[in-house]
Amino acid sequence: MNRYCVFCEIAAHREPADILYEDEDVMVFRNRLRWVPVMLLAIPKRHMTQAELWKDMGAVGAVATSVAQAQCPGGYRLISNIGYDGMQSQDHAHVHILGGMFLGEYA
Repeated sequence: MNRYCVFCEIAAHREPADILYEDEDVMVFRNRLRWVPVMLLAIPKRHMTQAELWKDMGAVGAVATSVAQAQCPGGYRLISNIGYDGMQSQDHAHVHILGGMFLGEYA
């Protein structure tokens, strides 16, 4: 039995998202959370775990970096929360792109 995955639904265009980038394998969209001015999510369209993604960032890493540089020319962070203790909220692999301000307060 497959569980509902909102990121799979976004990748399939069955759930709404403000998409900034999309190709055959990767999608970047705005996070609904707004802790900092730029909060984006880069995802592989294929469902995988965080551990699987981090073993080989491949296209997701390249796209996340490219979009981050365009959206946050002054600097940015690429981060992932992994597992319960790391406060991971979605099973689908993803990378947070944070920026748009000095992030020193959030270190």
